[in-house]
Amino acid sequence: MTIRTFTKKAARLTLGVALATGLSAVSMTAAVAQEVTLRGASMFDENHAFTKTMRKFAELVEANYDGEVEFDLRLNGELGVESDYVNFLQQGVAIDYTIMAPSNMAKFAPAIPLMDMPFLFRDLDHWNAVLSSDAFGPLEAELEKNADIKIIGYTGGGVRNLVSSEPIGNLDDLAGHKMRVMGAPIQAKTFSALTAAPSAIAYNEVYNAIQSGVIAGFENEAASIQNLKFYEVAPHVTLTKHTITVRPIVMSGKTFRKLPEALQAAVLKAGKEAGAYGRELESREDGQKLQEMIDAGQIQVQEFEGREKLLEMVVPVQDEFAEEIQATDLLKNVRGM
Repeated sequence: MTIRTFTKKAARLTLGVALATGLSAVSMTAAVAQEVTLRGASMFDENHAFTKTMRKFAELVEANYDGEVEFDLRLNGELGVESDYVNFLQQGVAIDYTIMAPSNMAKFAPAIPLMDMPFLFRDLDHWNAVLSSDAFGPLEAELEKNADIKIIGYTGGGVRNLVSSEPIGNLDDLAGHKMRVMGAPIQAKTFSALTAAPSAIAYNEVYNAIQSGVIAGFENEAASIQNLKFYEVAPHVTLTKHTITVRPIVMSGKTFRKLPEALQAAVLKAGKEAGAYGRELESREDGQKLQEMIDAGQIQVQEFEGREKLLEMVVPVQDEFAEEIQATDLLKNVRGM
């Protein structure tokens, strides 16, 4: 249900009550305003973990709020791509909540891509411990101050690997490899340090860019490879396991401030719980989806020879980036957890 549809329906209903009982215009307005409609956006279909997590978020809000709230979740990129979502959220138009990669919010909050920095997490236990804590509080504050976008939870859990048109098995193969990376500078700096040739191009252009030879590959998790059929142009997956994804569940600050206090509390509670739900779901599904593509003969998977060398090569890049954004203590804290 859209806001416009509800308002007309509610107005007609309330007008009838007003005429019958003599309610004032002020009372009628208050009655109409009781229901809130929140619009969400997903680039994916119902089967994707992001969509399932946003459905869970809506379910949890409704369970914890006594008032009337409707959720209007648009799927399959109907409302654009993530770069569009950022602008909509920041302006407080079209979209009220979604799930996004931190890199897509870097233009407003330069420090926020640290939470999605390649090779930041040792393993899933370390990743989950960090996201269950308040370690990223300073990054949340920066995003809210600069972009008026509020982080209400953390999902993610996909393990990102190299995806390419030709096999990439070692540092020699990686040297000069033309690949797409997400928009934040730390992504390009990291893969440049690993001797690749990264470039930031729009996500919706990746398939055609590989097909036409503009790039030879990119990096992503299994769900997106499968959902968008990237295996058709890039059937080789190299298990660099360089990132365990962090995907903030976000809401427009302008939207959040307009909500009744009780609904604000329900949103914050639901965001945290939906984040935990989504992390478990995506972590579990990641390996399953990778195996499904292997079994279907859609991808060929190999380990990266000498992966430990990659870990050494990126440390100076991480340290430099943390110093630039005045997050040295934050990085030290995350590494020490």
